[in-house]
Amino acid sequence: MSKTIAVVPGSFDPITKGHLDIIKRSCGLFDEVHVSVLNNSKKTGFFSIEERLTLIEEAVKDLPNVKVDYFSGLLVDFCERIGAKQIVRGLRAVSDFEYEMQLTSMNKKLNDDIETLYMMTNNQYSFISSSMVKEVAKYGGDVSSIVSKNVELALKEKFKELEQEE
Repeated sequence: MSKTIAVVPGSFDPITKGHLDIIKRSCGLFDEVHVSVLNNSKKTGFFSIEERLTLIEEAVKDLPNVKVDYFSGLLVDFCERIGAKQIVRGLRAVSDFEYEMQLTSMNKKLNDDIETLYMMTNNQYSFISSSMVKEVAKYGGDVSSIVSKNVELALKEKFKELEQEE
């Protein structure tokens, strides 16, 4: 029997406990889970691709069936390259659904063999977004309950660096 491979894609800028909730639960459903950062050359992230990969690797180090990687281009091409037949997307609220449905419809049009599965984020994380995390951290707010310790420290360090550059 072949192993089941799923991709949990995103920008993960930075990875939050909401993301980790989806990743951990996906680990129980699939033999191999690829947490994959989209390398969008048109967008400059807060953290570099390398920094995000390092933060994710640290956050998922106790999950043996997780691989951390990045891709450029079409998600369905990446899935095909690694043999993934499933994409797992987290939903926080109904407002996420319309955008996710558009992505799923286009991916299905591009490759009918790849299925997208939606997973509702645990209620305690449903309000979290990477943008909100960065905003709170920027002003010295406590983000320890919504990101892992390594991300909390990286945010503090990054804002300190930015402050020194000004």
